[in-house]
Amino acid sequence: MPISIVGTGSITGLSAGGLPDASIVTADITDSAVTTGKLAQPLTLATAQNSTSGTAIDFTGIPSWAKRLTVMLQGVSLSGTAHFLIQIGSGSITSSGYSSHFGYLVSDTNANSTSSTSGFGIWGSLAAQATNGAMQINLLNPSSFVYVSSHSAGDPNGASVKTGGGAVTLSGLLDRVRITTTNGTDTFDAGSINIMYEG
Repeated sequence: MPISIVGTGSITGLSAGGLPDASIVTADITDSAVTTGKLAQPLTLATAQNSTSGTAIDFTGIPSWAKRLTVMLQGVSLSGTAHFLIQIGSGSITSSGYSSHFGYLVSDTNANSTSSTSGFGIWGSLAAQATNGAMQINLLNPSSFVYVSSHSAGDPNGASVKTGGGAVTLSGLLDRVRITTTNGTDTFDAGSINIMYEG
């Protein structure tokens, strides 16, 4: 026999999971009561790393439920004129098999582009010129581990806009990302890099 409650009050004696399924609907929960701590796959920001030395910066431990990864660059520059290279992997970094095309635009008569099979590229610049922007890497097909990328960035000193996109197939679900350079020898000399991922 159904039990009806009229007015306000409380019910005692209920154990965890004691309410029938679908007893509480989304509209019953206030927006402020839902926090990232209650989400199984929350939007997660890693710890930013200074890009002031070395030839590569790694982020590992990305959970298997992550379907979108964002790599963020703030004021990042290199010691030379190489391009930035974003490599991802499952268990280890994948350094081949990418289909990546990227370039820059300053004006109708000042533009260029190139491609890479070693990673997702972001156009570099003259030494010590900064790059600000973000690259999104999305899981396209969870059964075949296909990931696609797109990015938008800028060089405030050179007044250029940088963009591009690509795709790669991994051996499994992404769990790491490396930010490096196309020649592997130019070093980072300024800025900060971080990643964010979500389910």
